[in-house]
Amino acid sequence: MNKQVELIWEFRGPAAKQTAQHHLIHLREFATAENIPVNIMEALEASPNFYQAIWVVDQQHVNDLRERLKPHRGRYRQ
Repeated sequence: MNKQVELIWEFRGPAAKQTAQHHLIHLREFATAENIPVNIMEALEASPNFYQAIWVVDQQHVNDLRERLKPHRGRYRQ
C-alpha cells in the first residue's frame, strides 16, 4: 500500500472558510484534468478564522503536486 500524504493550504481571516471551500473547487478541477484520484479532499476548521484545504494523495504524486500547486505544508497521513 502506498503511503498517503496530506497536502495542506491554509487560509486565515473572516473569509477563510469560503476561501478554503473555493480552493477545493480548483483542486478538484485540477485533479480531474490531470487524472489524479481524489482520495480525500476537504476543508477543515482549525478555528473560526483559520481553515485548511486538505487533499490526501498517494506519495507518488507529492513531488509533482508540491512543485505545481505550492501547498503551504504537508504531512504523512496516519
